[in-house]
Amino acid sequence: MTARTAGINAGGMITYLDFEKPLAALEARILELEEAADDSAVDVKAEIAKLRAKADKLLADSYTRLTPWQKTLVARHPERPHFKHYVAHIFDDFTPLAGDRAFGDDQAIIGGLATIGDVKMMLIGHEKGDDTASRLRHNFGMGKPEGYRKAIRLMELADRFGLPVVTLVDTSGAFPGVQAEERGQAEAIARSTEKCLSLGVPIVACIVGEGGSGGAVALAAAERVIMFENAVYSVISPEGCASILWRTNEKAADAAQAMKMTAQDLKALGVIDRIVKEPVGGAHRDPALACATLGQAILEELDALSTLMPKQLKQQRYEKFLNIGGM
Repeated sequence: MTARTAGINAGGMITYLDFEKPLAALEARILELEEAADDSAVDVKAEIAKLRAKADKLLADSYTRLTPWQKTLVARHPERPHFKHYVAHIFDDFTPLAGDRAFGDDQAIIGGLATIGDVKMMLIGHEKGDDTASRLRHNFGMGKPEGYRKAIRLMELADRFGLPVVTLVDTSGAFPGVQAEERGQAEAIARSTEKCLSLGVPIVACIVGEGGSGGAVALAAAERVIMFENAVYSVISPEGCASILWRTNEKAADAAQAMKMTAQDLKALGVIDRIVKEPVGGAHRDPALACATLGQAILEELDALSTLMPKQLKQQRYEKFLNIGGM
């Protein structure tokens, strides 16, 4: 990823990825012309319009043919919406519920009661943070055992009161530190996955950015898994896979291609159920539109599941995961 910034989108300055360098140059030129327009005796509006049309076409064409590795970079974009942004744009209210009642409150996984209109639910998701301080506070979205145990507690609460569960998955993976292993990381992830599968209420999992390893599966073992078109979902990161297979992370792009980690590949394999369209150029270019689209998809999925009985929901999950990858 490059740190170069130029151009303005709906949210202000944006960070361009390496494959967007031609677009960055075009939009930088547009910005220069716009800044000079007021002081220039020459009318440059026609030239600006021409360059803007060219930039829009280049953006659309680029995002139509993204490689799996490029999609991975988009899914990791620092300005991509995170949990707190979805809460602010989609949900009418959110009441956070803290702690696992055993060790502490993990800020990488946040959950609580929420509503969309008159639909009540339990909302749980990863929060990566969006600046240095918040990323450290949220541990870059990498959950610890107490985070997954908090998720289990909230899912049990939802089950008790008949509330559907919605999860927003965005993590490179569960925290791999010694402290997490000492507190039973693998057991916590396994029990969170088990709890998802055993719920008697609907659960809709949304892969909104990175869906990495067991840290993602622990919140995504749902009867309905929906995924943004530029998100990724895999058992390991491309860099991790490349370091195992080729002993170098320079082969990360090859690993991303081989792992079938894009929404389009996963839909074909039956791992996910629905692809949610993003604004042209990725969710980070128009977060409000991305949030609105996701919110509508969540409501539609919950409505489709609302008439199913607990036994039917469990059976649907059972069949879904047994049939993954089948032809």
